[in-house]
Amino acid sequence: MRARNKPWADDFLKEHEQFVTLSAEERKNNWQSVFKRDQPIQLEIGTGKGQFIMGMAEQFSDVNFIGIEVAKSIIISAVQKAVDKKPDNVHFINEDAKDLRLLFADNEIDKIYLNFSDPWPKTRHAKRRLTYKTFLEQYKQVLKENGEIVLKTDNRQLFEYSLVSFSEFGMVLDEVSLDLHELQDPTNIMTEYEEKFSAKGQNIYRCRAHFK
Repeated sequence: MRARNKPWADDFLKEHEQFVTLSAEERKNNWQSVFKRDQPIQLEIGTGKGQFIMGMAEQFSDVNFIGIEVAKSIIISAVQKAVDKKPDNVHFINEDAKDLRLLFADNEIDKIYLNFSDPWPKTRHAKRRLTYKTFLEQYKQVLKENGEIVLKTDNRQLFEYSLVSFSEFGMVLDEVSLDLHELQDPTNIMTEYEEKFSAKGQNIYRCRAHFK
């Protein structure tokens, strides 16, 4: 279900520019300036309503987190969470993540999270999947040496496709979990989708991989 259009979204985001950037290309190679402390930057692509990234920021105060989300009607929920809690290590970008090289300099990011991305199940749409090789080329460029990608999904087809894509690209698979919650990982922060799917008894898949 699509989020309803919120005509007040533009004004809301402009009022809270300490937490959200609307013209990200202007900050390329200078993202540390939006944070209080100079520390590793981790990026979530498709941050949705912000539950994951806000939880991560609270758990890992020694990391700066950036969440990118194209839909204004959705990202305002994430920004509202930041306005309420006022973390100094979270920032959002309201733009399309179709080419991260326009938004970030080489080696500017330490880790990328892909949480419950659109699986684009039809074969003809494979190029739109965020683990397709052209996206992996972008990630490798903006990530630091040995930079890591963490993928979580409830979609078995996307998970299997991504494992093959990572391997064919020459990445190293550090973790492959077919039932994330069975691991009882205390560092795992659930997204809104993850809570929903888990409540239905669906397995959550997670993969960690890094570029050589």
